[in-house]
Amino acid sequence: MFRLATPIYVELLTAVVAVGLIDLLWVSGLGEDAIATVTIATTAETLAYGIFLAVPTGVTVLVGRRDGHAPLAPVVRTGWMLWAGLSVPITAAGLWLSGGEAYFLIAFAGWPVYFAQTVVDGVLKGRGDTRRPMRHALLCNALVVALDPLFIHGLGLGVEGAALATVLARAITLAASFPALRSPEASTEASTEPGAGPRTGPVAGARAGLLVGAVVRTGLPMSGDFLARALVGMVLVDLVAGFGTAELAGYGVGQKVMLAGVMAFYALRQAMMIRTARGEHTGSPLLAGLATGAVVAAVLNVAAEPVAALFAADPGPAVGFLRWMTLYLVPFGGLIAVGGVLQATGRGGRLLAATLAGFAVQLPLAYALSAWLGVSGVWLSMAAGATLSLTAAVLPRTTRAGGPR
Repeated sequence: MFRLATPIYVELLTAVVAVGLIDLLWVSGLGEDAIATVTIATTAETLAYGIFLAVPTGVTVLVGRRDGHAPLAPVVRTGWMLWAGLSVPITAAGLWLSGGEAYFLIAFAGWPVYFAQTVVDGVLKGRGDTRRPMRHALLCNALVVALDPLFIHGLGLGVEGAALATVLARAITLAASFPALRSPEASTEASTEPGAGPRTGPVAGARAGLLVGAVVRTGLPMSGDFLARALVGMVLVDLVAGFGTAELAGYGVGQKVMLAGVMAFYALRQAMMIRTARGEHTGSPLLAGLATGAVVAAVLNVAAEPVAALFAADPGPAVGFLRWMTLYLVPFGGLIAVGGVLQATGRGGRLLAATLAGFAVQLPLAYALSAWLGVSGVWLSMAAGATLSLTAAVLPRTTRAGGPR
């Protein structure tokens, strides 16, 4: 399990964290406006990806269920249909909200390339291959590292150069990754699919419609979970800001440090999802998640002071946040790991319901406890919400649902 999850962890760190940090590093010398521009664009991209996340998640699960049992090509085609159908409106909305600023226009116009890469990697993960998606992420980061200084400073394009460099790096990576989609059975899939008929007409259209529905139903709870966490995060930022700049800065630094550890949970979740969809043994996702949470919490406690000191002149608030997060990380690790199995077995709706139930308790509790205990009350509310979500996800158990193959 951890052998499958390790490449995913590296991929997540490089694809989710590193690109934005590299851009920020190279534009930091251009002033606060440039830093703010990149930060806003990164936040917008995260929200856009949360909407699209249903597609690669659904593709991964359905490919995993079919691999070795049924042709994969119909699911892959469905993934590309949904990519085309969703990329255009999501990108159009981003461009409309960009206000005509050059950096945003370039960065947002590149979203379809980013989304396409997630579809490619989703297919590969469904086939049990997590190493090539990792290599794609590493290649993209290497290209950004090389192109950012060239475009920003060498060609004198400023902050717009960072956007161009990122889009170009992603486009090159996408082109290099397409050959990986070829599979040995690709040339025979059309004739070997059970009940296969003509690819046009009402029967083919109905079959395609069923696959579209299956991909969306399977992946949609993951999008909902992702977006709910993003929105709650925004509410917490506003709440913590009321305790002063030092606490807000500490929260921001602590979140960045914690993100490196939390990515281990999401890597484990994807590994659980892939192996479950493929009908492979996973062991206990709850125990694996709780153990991973305990390890991450222990490491962050040890690293809290020296790492926080690298980012803040006063590391106290960040260190305090990371210390309190021990109570949050253990149940959160269990929740995320269990979520991978729920997602793969067609019970993603239960995961989303559990997440929302936890937030329904966490948010009012954050305001109530913070009025009594100060900012520590916010951290306690996070632990309470994660614990409730985990309990709701695990109990009561229901019959395993497979979903369309």
